[in-house]
Amino acid sequence: MSLAILYSRAQEGIQAPLVTVEVHLSNGLPGLSIVGLPEMAVRESKDRVRGALINSQFEFPARRITINLAPADLPKEGGRFDLPIALGILAASNQLTSEPLSHYEFSGELALSGELRPIGGILPAALTARDAGRSLILPEENAAEAGLVNGLQCYPAKHLLEVCSHLNSLNQLTAYKSATDKPAEPRLRLDMADVHGQSQARRALEIAAAGAHSLLYIAPPGTGKSMLASRLPGILPPMNEEEALECAAVHSVANHNTFRPASWRQRPFRAPHHTASAAALVGGGSNPKPGEISLAHRGVLFLDELPEFDRHTLEVLREPLENGQITISRANRQVDYPSRFQLVAAMNPCPCGHLGDGSNRCHCTLDRINRYRMRISGPLLDRIDMHVEVPRQPLKLNHQRPTKQEEPSETIRRRVIDAREIQLERQGCTNQVLQGVQIEQVAAPDRAGSELLHRAIERLGLSMRAYHRILKVARTIADLEASPKVETSHISEAIGYRRLDRS
Repeated sequence: MSLAILYSRAQEGIQAPLVTVEVHLSNGLPGLSIVGLPEMAVRESKDRVRGALINSQFEFPARRITINLAPADLPKEGGRFDLPIALGILAASNQLTSEPLSHYEFSGELALSGELRPIGGILPAALTARDAGRSLILPEENAAEAGLVNGLQCYPAKHLLEVCSHLNSLNQLTAYKSATDKPAEPRLRLDMADVHGQSQARRALEIAAAGAHSLLYIAPPGTGKSMLASRLPGILPPMNEEEALECAAVHSVANHNTFRPASWRQRPFRAPHHTASAAALVGGGSNPKPGEISLAHRGVLFLDELPEFDRHTLEVLREPLENGQITISRANRQVDYPSRFQLVAAMNPCPCGHLGDGSNRCHCTLDRINRYRMRISGPLLDRIDMHVEVPRQPLKLNHQRPTKQEEPSETIRRRVIDAREIQLERQGCTNQVLQGVQIEQVAAPDRAGSELLHRAIERLGLSMRAYHRILKVARTIADLEASPKVETSHISEAIGYRRLDRS
Protein backbone atom coordinates (compact mmCIF):
# COMPACT_ATOMS: atom_id res chain seq x y z
CA MET A 1 0.00 0.00 0.00
CA SER A 2 1.08 3.63 -0.47
CA LEU A 3 -1.25 5.23 2.11
CA ALA A 4 -1.14 4.80 5.90
CA ILE A 5 -3.43 6.38 8.51
CA LEU A 6 -2.53 6.69 12.20
CA TYR A 7 -3.87 8.62 15.18
CA SER A 8 -2.18 11.00 17.58
CA ARG A 9 -3.10 13.98 19.75
CA ALA A 10 -2.29 17.68 19.60
CA GLN A 11 -2.14 20.00 22.61
CA GLU A 12 -4.59 22.89 23.03
CA GLY A 13 -4.68 24.13 26.60
CA ILE A 14 -5.47 21.06 28.67
CA GLN A 15 -7.41 19.58 25.78
CA ALA A 16 -5.93 16.99 23.42
CA PRO A 17 -7.80 17.13 20.09
CA LEU A 18 -7.44 14.16 17.76
CA VAL A 19 -4.93 14.44 14.93
CA THR A 20 -5.10 12.02 12.03
CA VAL A 21 -1.65 11.40 10.56
CA GLU A 22 -1.94 10.50 6.86
CA VAL A 23 1.21 9.35 5.07
CA HIS A 24 1.14 8.97 1.27
CA LEU A 25 3.95 7.70 -1.00
CA SER A 26 3.77 8.68 -4.66
CA ASN A 27 5.98 8.75 -7.75
CA GLY A 28 8.08 11.83 -8.43
CA LEU A 29 11.24 13.43 -7.18
CA PRO A 30 12.22 12.10 -3.73
CA GLY A 31 11.25 14.46 -0.94
CA LEU A 32 9.19 14.80 2.22
CA SER A 33 6.64 17.52 2.95
CA ILE A 34 4.44 18.02 6.00
CA VAL A 35 1.14 19.88 5.69
CA GLY A 36 -1.56 20.68 8.22
CA LEU A 37 -0.35 23.86 9.94
CA PRO A 38 2.87 22.43 11.45
CA GLU A 39 5.06 24.69 13.56
CA MET A 40 8.87 24.69 13.39
CA ALA A 41 9.44 21.70 15.71
CA VAL A 42 7.00 19.64 13.65
CA ARG A 43 8.56 20.66 10.33
CA GLU A 44 11.96 19.62 11.68
CA SER A 45 10.62 16.14 12.47
CA LYS A 46 11.38 15.00 8.91
CA ASP A 47 15.11 15.11 9.66
CA ARG A 48 14.69 13.31 13.00
CA VAL A 49 12.47 10.65 11.41
CA ARG A 50 14.89 10.06 8.52
CA GLY A 51 17.83 9.61 10.89
CA ALA A 52 15.82 7.34 13.23
CA LEU A 53 14.65 5.07 10.39
CA ILE A 54 18.08 4.74 8.80
CA ASN A 55 19.84 4.11 12.12
CA SER A 56 17.22 1.50 12.99
CA GLN A 57 18.14 -0.40 9.79
CA PHE A 58 14.94 0.47 7.93
CA GLU A 59 14.84 1.66 4.36
CA PHE A 60 13.90 5.29 3.89
CA PRO A 61 11.71 5.36 0.73
CA ALA A 62 13.22 7.22 -2.23
CA ARG A 63 9.81 8.50 -3.25
CA ARG A 64 7.66 11.56 -2.88
CA ILE A 65 6.34 11.47 0.73
CA THR A 66 3.42 13.68 1.75
CA ILE A 67 2.35 13.79 5.40
CA ASN A 68 -0.97 15.42 6.27
CA LEU A 69 -1.78 16.29 9.88
CA ALA A 70 -5.57 16.69 9.98
CA PRO A 71 -7.49 18.81 10.81
CA ALA A 72 -5.59 21.33 8.74
CA ASP A 73 -6.65 24.42 10.75
CA LEU A 74 -5.39 23.12 14.11
CA PRO A 75 -1.85 24.29 15.01
CA LYS A 76 0.57 21.39 15.60
CA GLU A 77 3.63 21.88 17.80
CA GLY A 78 6.38 19.89 19.49
CA GLY A 79 8.02 16.57 18.72
CA ARG A 80 5.03 14.43 19.69
CA PHE A 81 4.29 13.50 16.06
CA ASP A 82 7.72 11.96 15.33
CA LEU A 83 6.63 8.44 16.27
CA PRO A 84 3.36 8.32 14.27
CA ILE A 85 5.09 9.90 11.23
CA ALA A 86 7.87 7.30 11.32
CA LEU A 87 5.40 4.43 11.70
CA GLY A 88 3.26 5.87 8.90
CA ILE A 89 6.23 5.90 6.50
CA LEU A 90 7.04 2.29 7.41
CA ALA A 91 3.43 1.17 6.94
CA ALA A 92 3.02 3.04 3.65
CA SER A 93 6.22 1.43 2.31
CA ASN A 94 5.10 -2.06 3.45
CA GLN A 95 7.88 -2.40 6.04
CA LEU A 96 5.26 -2.58 8.81
CA THR A 97 1.86 -4.23 8.90
CA SER A 98 -0.91 -1.64 8.94
CA GLU A 99 -3.78 -3.73 10.31
CA PRO A 100 -3.35 -2.95 14.05
CA LEU A 101 -2.66 0.77 13.59
CA SER A 102 -6.31 1.80 13.96
CA HIS A 103 -6.46 0.34 17.49
CA TYR A 104 -3.71 2.60 18.85
CA GLU A 105 -2.75 6.21 19.32
CA PHE A 106 0.93 7.18 19.15
CA SER A 107 2.90 9.98 20.79
CA GLY A 108 6.63 10.42 21.19
CA GLU A 109 9.72 12.28 20.06
CA LEU A 110 12.45 10.37 18.22
CA ALA A 111 16.17 10.64 18.70
CA LEU A 112 18.37 10.11 15.64
CA SER A 113 19.24 6.69 17.06
CA GLY A 114 15.56 5.68 17.11
CA GLU A 115 15.19 5.99 20.88
CA LEU A 116 11.94 7.48 22.20
CA ARG A 117 12.14 10.69 24.23
CA PRO A 118 9.42 11.95 26.59
CA ILE A 119 6.99 14.71 25.66
CA GLY A 120 4.90 17.18 27.66
CA GLY A 121 1.15 17.11 28.08
CA ILE A 122 0.78 13.32 27.86
CA LEU A 123 -1.92 13.16 30.54
CA PRO A 124 -4.62 14.98 28.49
CA ALA A 125 -3.72 12.73 25.54
CA ALA A 126 -4.09 9.65 27.75
CA LEU A 127 -7.51 10.77 29.00
CA THR A 128 -8.88 11.37 25.50
CA ALA A 129 -7.35 8.15 24.15
CA ARG A 130 -9.18 6.19 26.83
CA ASP A 131 -12.45 7.95 26.05
CA ALA A 132 -11.96 7.12 22.35
CA GLY A 133 -11.49 3.42 23.18
CA ARG A 134 -7.95 3.17 21.81
CA SER A 135 -4.68 2.07 23.44
CA LEU A 136 -1.71 4.40 23.69
CA ILE A 137 1.90 3.73 22.74
CA LEU A 138 4.27 6.27 24.25
CA PRO A 139 7.85 6.79 25.56
CA GLU A 140 8.75 4.86 28.69
CA GLU A 141 9.43 8.05 30.70
CA ASN A 142 5.79 9.14 30.19
CA ALA A 143 4.28 5.83 31.34
CA ALA A 144 3.89 6.70 35.04
CA GLU A 145 2.00 9.86 34.13
CA ALA A 146 -0.31 8.16 31.63
CA GLY A 147 -0.79 5.31 34.10
CA LEU A 148 -2.78 7.63 36.36
CA VAL A 149 -5.74 7.21 33.98
CA ASN A 150 -7.86 4.26 35.04
CA GLY A 151 -9.12 2.08 32.21
CA LEU A 152 -6.38 2.99 29.73
CA GLN A 153 -4.17 0.41 28.08
CA CYS A 154 -0.82 2.12 27.58
CA TYR A 155 2.32 0.48 26.23
CA PRO A 156 5.63 2.18 27.07
CA ALA A 157 8.59 1.69 24.73
CA LYS A 158 12.24 2.72 24.73
CA HIS A 159 12.97 2.42 21.02
CA LEU A 160 11.27 2.58 17.65
CA LEU A 161 12.25 -1.05 17.02
CA GLU A 162 10.27 -2.17 20.08
CA VAL A 163 7.14 -0.47 18.74
CA CYS A 164 7.56 -2.03 15.30
CA SER A 165 8.12 -5.48 16.82
CA HIS A 166 4.93 -5.08 18.87
CA LEU A 167 2.83 -4.02 15.85
CA ASN A 168 4.22 -6.91 13.79
CA SER A 169 3.21 -9.33 16.59
CA LEU A 170 6.79 -10.46 17.24
CA ASN A 171 7.79 -9.25 20.72
CA GLN A 172 4.79 -7.73 22.48
CA LEU A 173 5.18 -4.65 24.63
CA THR A 174 4.11 -5.03 28.25
CA ALA A 175 1.09 -2.96 29.25
CA TYR A 176 1.95 -0.52 32.02
CA LYS A 177 0.47 -1.13 35.46
CA SER A 178 0.76 1.48 38.17
CA ALA A 179 2.26 0.39 41.46
CA THR A 180 -0.93 1.20 43.37
CA ASP A 181 -4.46 1.66 42.10
CA LYS A 182 -5.11 4.35 44.70
CA PRO A 183 -2.06 6.35 45.77
CA ALA A 184 -1.96 7.09 49.48
CA GLU A 185 -2.92 10.56 50.61
CA PRO A 186 0.30 12.56 51.11
CA ARG A 187 1.44 12.99 54.67
CA LEU A 188 0.93 16.45 56.12
CA ARG A 189 4.21 18.29 56.65
CA LEU A 190 2.81 21.60 57.96
CA ASP A 191 0.38 21.32 60.85
CA MET A 192 -1.95 23.88 62.41
CA ALA A 193 -0.78 22.68 65.83
CA ASP A 194 2.39 24.73 65.18
CA VAL A 195 0.35 27.96 65.21
CA HIS A 196 -0.08 29.17 68.81
CA GLY A 197 -2.69 31.77 69.65
CA GLN A 198 -4.27 33.72 66.76
CA SER A 199 -7.70 32.23 67.45
CA GLN A 200 -9.55 34.56 65.07
CA ALA A 201 -7.06 34.01 62.23
CA ARG A 202 -7.29 30.23 62.73
CA ARG A 203 -11.09 30.44 62.74
CA ALA A 204 -11.09 32.46 59.52
CA LEU A 205 -8.81 29.92 57.85
CA GLU A 206 -11.15 27.08 58.83
CA ILE A 207 -14.16 28.96 57.42
CA ALA A 208 -12.24 29.72 54.23
CA ALA A 209 -11.39 26.02 53.83
CA ALA A 210 -14.94 24.87 54.52
CA GLY A 211 -16.56 27.14 51.93
CA ALA A 212 -13.62 27.62 49.48
CA HIS A 213 -13.62 31.35 50.28
CA SER A 214 -10.86 33.84 49.50
CA LEU A 215 -9.08 35.41 52.46
CA LEU A 216 -6.90 38.48 53.15
CA TYR A 217 -4.74 38.76 56.28
CA ILE A 218 -3.78 42.28 57.43
CA ALA A 219 -1.01 42.35 60.03
CA PRO A 220 2.44 43.67 60.97
CA PRO A 221 5.47 41.60 59.92
CA GLY A 222 6.16 38.42 61.85
CA THR A 223 2.66 37.74 63.18
CA GLY A 224 2.21 34.46 61.30
CA LYS A 225 0.40 35.40 58.08
CA SER A 226 2.56 33.20 55.85
CA MET A 227 2.62 30.44 58.45
CA LEU A 228 -1.16 30.29 58.50
CA ALA A 229 -1.52 30.44 54.71
CA SER A 230 0.95 27.60 54.15
CA ARG A 231 -1.16 25.34 56.36
CA LEU A 232 -4.39 25.81 54.40
CA PRO A 233 -3.78 22.85 52.02
CA GLY A 234 -3.47 20.59 55.07
CA ILE A 235 -7.04 21.30 56.21
CA LEU A 236 -8.68 21.15 52.78
CA PRO A 237 -10.62 17.99 51.84
CA PRO A 238 -8.76 15.42 49.70
CA MET A 239 -9.23 15.73 45.96
CA ASN A 240 -11.40 13.18 44.20
CA GLU A 241 -10.03 11.44 41.12
CA GLU A 242 -11.62 13.87 38.65
CA GLU A 243 -10.22 16.92 40.43
CA ALA A 244 -6.78 15.30 40.80
CA LEU A 245 -6.60 14.40 37.10
CA GLU A 246 -7.71 17.90 36.08
CA CYS A 247 -5.05 19.46 38.30
CA ALA A 248 -2.41 16.99 37.09
CA ALA A 249 -3.28 17.76 33.45
CA VAL A 250 -2.46 21.45 33.99
CA HIS A 251 0.94 20.61 35.48
CA SER A 252 1.59 18.08 32.71
CA VAL A 253 0.97 20.73 30.04
CA ALA A 254 3.03 23.33 31.91
CA ASN A 255 6.24 21.32 32.16
CA HIS A 256 6.54 17.54 32.07
CA ASN A 257 10.03 17.72 33.62
CA THR A 258 8.60 18.96 36.94
CA PHE A 259 5.49 16.75 36.99
CA ARG A 260 5.67 14.08 39.70
CA PRO A 261 2.97 11.39 39.44
CA ALA A 262 3.70 10.22 43.00
CA SER A 263 2.25 13.46 44.46
CA TRP A 264 -0.62 13.94 42.01
CA ARG A 265 -3.32 13.91 44.71
CA GLN A 266 -1.68 16.69 46.73
CA ARG A 267 -3.39 20.05 46.49
CA PRO A 268 -1.01 22.63 44.96
CA PHE A 269 0.25 25.61 46.91
CA ARG A 270 1.65 28.41 44.75
CA ALA A 271 3.30 31.52 46.20
CA PRO A 272 4.62 33.78 43.39
CA HIS A 273 6.88 36.69 44.31
CA HIS A 274 5.38 40.19 44.16
CA THR A 275 7.63 41.03 41.21
CA ALA A 276 5.79 38.46 39.05
CA SER A 277 4.36 39.86 35.82
CA ALA A 278 0.77 39.55 34.65
CA ALA A 279 1.84 36.90 32.12
CA ALA A 280 3.53 34.85 34.86
CA LEU A 281 0.40 35.05 36.97
CA VAL A 282 -2.27 34.23 34.38
CA GLY A 283 -0.18 32.51 31.69
CA GLY A 284 0.90 33.53 28.23
CA GLY A 285 3.67 33.33 25.68
CA SER A 286 3.57 32.85 21.90
CA ASN A 287 2.49 29.27 22.61
CA PRO A 288 0.30 29.99 25.66
CA LYS A 289 1.31 28.15 28.81
CA PRO A 290 -0.59 28.10 32.11
CA GLY A 291 0.36 30.67 34.74
CA GLU A 292 0.36 30.59 38.52
CA ILE A 293 -3.42 30.84 38.86
CA SER A 294 -3.87 27.72 36.72
CA LEU A 295 -1.02 25.87 38.44
CA ALA A 296 -2.92 26.59 41.68
CA HIS A 297 -6.11 25.02 40.25
CA ARG A 298 -7.97 23.09 42.97
CA GLY A 299 -5.38 24.37 45.44
CA VAL A 300 -4.15 27.58 47.06
CA LEU A 301 -2.68 30.74 45.53
CA PHE A 302 -0.86 32.75 48.19
CA LEU A 303 0.02 36.37 47.40
CA ASP A 304 2.24 37.79 50.12
CA GLU A 305 2.78 41.57 50.29
CA LEU A 306 -0.33 42.09 48.16
CA PRO A 307 0.01 45.90 47.70
CA GLU A 308 3.56 45.41 46.34
CA PHE A 309 2.23 43.59 43.28
CA ASP A 310 1.77 45.71 40.18
CA ARG A 311 -1.80 47.02 40.07
CA HIS A 312 -2.32 45.80 36.51
CA THR A 313 -1.10 42.36 37.54
CA LEU A 314 -3.64 42.19 40.35
CA GLU A 315 -6.51 43.33 38.15
CA VAL A 316 -6.20 40.23 35.94
CA LEU A 317 -7.32 38.17 38.95
CA ARG A 318 -10.83 39.60 38.87
CA GLU A 319 -12.24 37.40 36.10
CA PRO A 320 -10.80 34.04 37.26
CA LEU A 321 -11.89 34.75 40.85
CA GLU A 322 -15.47 34.92 39.56
CA ASN A 323 -15.45 32.33 36.76
CA GLY A 324 -12.77 29.80 37.72
CA GLN A 325 -11.30 29.99 34.22
CA ILE A 326 -8.84 32.15 32.29
CA THR A 327 -8.82 32.72 28.53
CA ILE A 328 -5.50 33.58 26.86
CA SER A 329 -5.94 35.07 23.38
CA ARG A 330 -3.32 35.37 20.67
CA ALA A 331 -3.53 36.48 17.05
CA ASN A 332 -3.99 32.96 15.68
CA ARG A 333 -5.33 31.00 18.66
CA GLN A 334 -7.26 31.14 21.91
CA VAL A 335 -6.63 28.83 24.86
CA ASP A 336 -8.72 28.26 28.00
CA TYR A 337 -7.14 27.08 31.25
CA PRO A 338 -9.00 26.20 34.46
CA SER A 339 -8.22 28.41 37.45
CA ARG A 340 -10.55 27.42 40.28
CA PHE A 341 -8.04 28.40 42.96
CA GLN A 342 -8.48 29.56 46.54
CA LEU A 343 -6.88 32.95 47.06
CA VAL A 344 -5.10 33.73 50.32
CA ALA A 345 -3.36 37.10 50.45
CA ALA A 346 -1.41 39.01 53.08
CA MET A 347 -0.52 42.65 53.53
CA ASN A 348 0.88 45.04 56.11
CA PRO A 349 -1.44 47.66 57.66
CA CYS A 350 0.83 50.50 56.46
CA PRO A 351 3.99 51.05 54.38
CA CYS A 352 6.34 50.49 57.33
CA GLY A 353 4.23 47.63 58.64
CA HIS A 354 4.07 48.64 62.31
CA LEU A 355 0.71 50.42 62.47
CA GLY A 356 -1.24 49.20 65.49
CA ASP A 357 1.41 46.75 66.78
CA GLY A 358 1.88 48.64 70.08
CA SER A 359 5.54 49.45 69.46
CA ASN A 360 5.01 53.13 68.54
CA ARG A 361 7.47 52.66 65.67
CA CYS A 362 4.98 53.66 62.97
CA HIS A 363 5.33 57.26 61.72
CA CYS A 364 3.30 56.82 58.52
CA THR A 365 0.96 59.69 57.77
CA LEU A 366 -2.70 59.07 57.03
CA ASP A 367 -2.09 60.10 53.43
CA ARG A 368 0.72 57.53 53.02
CA ILE A 369 -1.42 54.80 54.57
CA ASN A 370 -4.32 55.59 52.23
CA ARG A 371 -2.05 55.59 49.17
CA TYR A 372 -0.58 52.25 50.26
CA ARG A 373 -3.98 50.60 50.69
CA MET A 374 -5.34 52.13 47.49
CA ARG A 375 -2.85 50.04 45.52
CA ILE A 376 -5.48 47.33 45.87
CA SER A 377 -8.48 48.38 43.80
CA GLY A 378 -11.97 48.42 45.25
CA PRO A 379 -13.35 45.88 42.72
CA LEU A 380 -10.62 43.37 43.59
CA LEU A 381 -11.03 43.91 47.33
CA ASP A 382 -14.77 43.41 46.88
CA ARG A 383 -14.10 39.96 45.44
CA ILE A 384 -12.12 38.82 48.49
CA ASP A 385 -14.62 37.23 50.86
CA MET A 386 -12.86 37.83 54.18
CA HIS A 387 -10.48 40.53 55.48
CA VAL A 388 -8.98 39.53 58.84
CA GLU A 389 -6.55 41.33 61.13
CA VAL A 390 -3.80 39.21 62.71
CA PRO A 391 -2.57 40.96 65.88
CA ARG A 392 0.97 40.63 67.21
CA GLN A 393 1.14 38.01 69.96
CA PRO A 394 2.54 38.80 73.44
CA LEU A 395 6.23 38.06 73.71
CA LYS A 396 5.73 35.58 76.56
CA LEU A 397 3.50 33.44 74.33
CA ASN A 398 6.33 33.10 71.83
CA HIS A 399 8.99 32.13 74.38
CA GLN A 400 7.10 30.05 76.93
CA ARG A 401 5.74 26.57 76.46
CA PRO A 402 2.00 26.90 75.65
CA THR A 403 -0.38 25.84 78.41
CA LYS A 404 -2.63 23.94 75.97
CA GLN A 405 -2.03 22.02 72.79
CA GLU A 406 -3.46 23.72 69.72
CA GLU A 407 -5.81 21.77 67.47
CA PRO A 408 -3.94 19.79 64.80
CA SER A 409 -4.79 20.04 61.11
CA GLU A 410 -6.41 16.60 61.03
CA THR A 411 -9.04 17.59 63.61
CA ILE A 412 -9.88 20.80 61.74
CA ARG A 413 -9.89 18.93 58.45
CA ARG A 414 -12.60 16.54 59.65
CA ARG A 415 -14.87 19.49 60.43
CA VAL A 416 -14.11 21.02 57.04
CA ILE A 417 -14.94 17.75 55.26
CA ASP A 418 -18.26 17.49 57.16
CA ALA A 419 -19.19 21.06 56.17
CA ARG A 420 -18.25 20.42 52.52
CA GLU A 421 -20.41 17.28 52.45
CA ILE A 422 -23.39 19.31 53.70
CA GLN A 423 -22.86 21.83 50.88
CA LEU A 424 -22.45 19.20 48.16
CA GLU A 425 -25.56 17.35 49.31
CA ARG A 426 -27.59 20.56 49.47
CA GLN A 427 -26.57 22.38 46.27
CA GLY A 428 -23.90 20.25 44.54
CA CYS A 429 -21.09 22.81 44.93
CA THR A 430 -19.21 24.79 47.57
CA ASN A 431 -20.77 27.94 48.98
CA GLN A 432 -18.23 30.17 47.24
CA VAL A 433 -19.57 29.12 43.82
CA LEU A 434 -23.20 30.09 44.60
CA GLN A 435 -24.60 32.76 42.28
CA GLY A 436 -27.63 35.04 42.06
CA VAL A 437 -30.99 33.64 43.15
CA GLN A 438 -29.31 30.51 44.48
CA ILE A 439 -27.63 32.58 47.22
CA GLU A 440 -30.98 33.94 48.42
CA GLN A 441 -32.48 30.45 48.42
CA VAL A 442 -29.64 28.72 50.26
CA ALA A 443 -28.26 31.47 52.50
CA ALA A 444 -31.32 33.55 53.41
CA PRO A 445 -30.90 34.63 57.08
CA ASP A 446 -33.58 34.86 59.74
CA ARG A 447 -35.43 38.14 60.26
CA ALA A 448 -33.05 39.53 62.89
CA GLY A 449 -30.03 38.55 60.78
CA SER A 450 -31.52 40.21 57.71
CA GLU A 451 -32.11 43.46 59.62
CA LEU A 452 -28.53 43.38 60.96
CA LEU A 453 -27.12 42.87 57.49
CA HIS A 454 -29.12 45.72 56.00
CA ARG A 455 -27.96 48.09 58.75
CA ALA A 456 -24.37 47.09 58.01
CA ILE A 457 -24.89 47.78 54.31
CA GLU A 458 -26.15 51.27 55.02
CA ARG A 459 -23.43 52.19 57.53
CA LEU A 460 -20.46 50.64 55.67
CA GLY A 461 -21.64 51.46 52.16
CA LEU A 462 -21.29 47.82 51.04
CA SER A 463 -21.83 46.81 47.43
CA MET A 464 -24.22 44.06 46.34
CA ARG A 465 -21.19 41.86 45.69
CA ALA A 466 -20.05 42.31 49.30
CA TYR A 467 -23.62 41.66 50.45
CA HIS A 468 -23.69 38.32 48.64
CA ARG A 469 -20.25 37.37 49.90
CA ILE A 470 -21.28 38.02 53.49
CA LEU A 471 -24.27 35.74 52.95
CA LYS A 472 -22.07 32.99 51.52
CA VAL A 473 -19.58 33.23 54.40
CA ALA A 474 -22.46 33.16 56.91
CA ARG A 475 -23.84 30.05 55.18
CA THR A 476 -20.44 28.37 55.62
CA ILE A 477 -20.33 29.30 59.31
CA ALA A 478 -23.76 27.73 59.71
CA ASP A 479 -22.59 24.60 57.89
CA LEU A 480 -19.65 24.24 60.27
CA GLU A 481 -22.19 24.21 63.09
CA ALA A 482 -24.49 21.88 61.10
CA SER A 483 -27.21 24.52 61.37
CA PRO A 484 -29.94 24.25 58.70
CA LYS A 485 -30.63 28.00 58.86
CA VAL A 486 -28.44 31.10 58.76
CA GLU A 487 -28.93 32.84 62.08
CA THR A 488 -28.08 36.29 63.41
CA SER A 489 -24.85 35.09 65.05
CA HIS A 490 -23.63 33.73 61.69
CA ILE A 491 -24.37 37.03 59.94
CA SER A 492 -22.67 39.00 62.72
CA GLU A 493 -19.49 36.91 62.48
CA ALA A 494 -19.45 37.15 58.68
CA ILE A 495 -19.76 40.96 58.82
CA GLY A 496 -16.80 41.03 61.22
CA TYR A 497 -14.62 39.52 58.49
CA ARG A 498 -15.10 42.56 56.18
CA ARG A 499 -12.55 44.89 57.84
CA LEU A 500 -11.38 46.80 54.75
CA ASP A 501 -14.72 47.66 53.16
CA ARG A 502 -14.76 51.29 52.12
CA SER A 503 -17.79 53.50 52.54
